[in-house]
Amino acid sequence: MKSTIATRLIDFLQNELSIPSDAINLALRHREQSPNVIPMILWQYGLISLEQMERIFDWLDNSSYPAIA
Repeated sequence: MKSTIATRLIDFLQNELSIPSDAINLALRHREQSPNVIPMILWQYGLISLEQMERIFDWLDNSSYPAIA
């Protein structure tokens, strides 16, 4: 994940969804190279709701970044 995408995603998580920094850091430690993994990790650990995860995926879908194969 490019640093600008990571920065924008982290800003969205913190500012729009009020996800705590500790939760985001946990997800970042467990992520692979895809930004799509971060919401799944946060949800798996019970750090976000299903509704929040859907909002994150919607945000990712609407963000302009190259598709990751």
